Amino acid sequence: MRRDDPARVLIAPDKFKGTLAAEAACTAIAAGWRSVRPGDVLGLLPMSDGGDGFGDVLARLTQARTRRLKTVDAAHRRFVTDWWWESGEKVAIIESARVIGLAMLPPGRFHPFELDTFGLGRVLTEAARLGARRCLLGIGGSATNDGGFGLARALGWKFLDQQAREIDEWWQLIRLTQIVPPRMPLKLQLTVAVDVRNPLLGRQGCSRVFGPQKGLRPGDLTYAEQCLRRLSEVGRRPRGRDGACQPGAGAAGGLGFGLVAFAGAQLRPGFEVFARAAGLRQRVRHADLVITGEGAIDRQTYMGKGGGQIGRLCQELGVPCVALAGSALGARAPRLFKEIRVLTDITTKEMAQRRAGRYLEKLAAVVAGEFGQR
Repeated sequence: MRRDDPARVLIAPDKFKGTLAAEAACTAIAAGWRSVRPGDVLGLLPMSDGGDGFGDVLARLTQARTRRLKTVDAAHRRFVTDWWWESGEKVAIIESARVIGLAMLPPGRFHPFELDTFGLGRVLTEAARLGARRCLLGIGGSATNDGGFGLARALGWKFLDQQAREIDEWWQLIRLTQIVPPRMPLKLQLTVAVDVRNPLLGRQGCSRVFGPQKGLRPGDLTYAEQCLRRLSEVGRRPRGRDGACQPGAGAAGGLGFGLVAFAGAQLRPGFEVFARAAGLRQRVRHADLVITGEGAIDRQTYMGKGGGQIGRLCQELGVPCVALAGSALGARAPRLFKEIRVLTDITTKEMAQRRAGRYLEKLAAVVAGEFGQR
């Protein structure tokens, strides 16, 4: 490509957590790039690996329409949520963060023992009622740590103690002795996008790794894990298999485990679900440059977060990739990226958080100007 030839630029950022949704980040980068190189051909592809924004991203790719449903959040407060429906192929798209998300709750008001996944089960039930053949479910960003107990109850499963009394709160699972399946099992091909590979239990399990950020105190961790261990052990008896060790079982406070055990789901890396729906490999192959981005380029980026996966694919296909971020933690060596640029290169950390869109646009313009000089 000659210097003055129009470049084909694929813009594929993830969300900048807490400041910009993926779509807003995509728009800001494109605006900055066009201000310097208006003749380039831009492809805009907001990304999600299963967390906040998953529904909007997948709905755009599949041309699914928004549906609304009355349900309850993680604290059982009534509200109306969005999900998405593609009627041609009868595909439902659901984002857990829109139903039982941590960001939906007042900080510090609810303890995780008071929260569960029941409201998400209602949305799944509605999708099945409409005749969905398939469901794509992103489960990042949840407030819960119940191992999918609430969801299972919404689907008709019953959890009984030694006196055959029904257990209706997940912190009571320490007394669990029997699990009774529903009369009408969920008939739905369910693909679950997970953004972590943690197991249900142990040092890398959901309670110990993610529980503290959801409000579990140090004294709660052992008890919470005992409850989920009991759920796993009793649930294993009739099926003879243990899904607790499956990568991703610990996603969303053990919801990954619960969806496999009680809804027959298949767990898939969230980036894989997105990439397949987007035809990502083909898009990257036809680009002269790929720009990705996320809130922080850090160790998790290189271990499988969306931005790192984009960089890895670009490296495989020989397409240069630039990463834009709010911050870069640790070494700034490119490794997967041609270069990494951060908002704090051009402004303060405080302003980068307060006006992320504006400064992301400015940073993209800087990169565009440098690209034109190469």
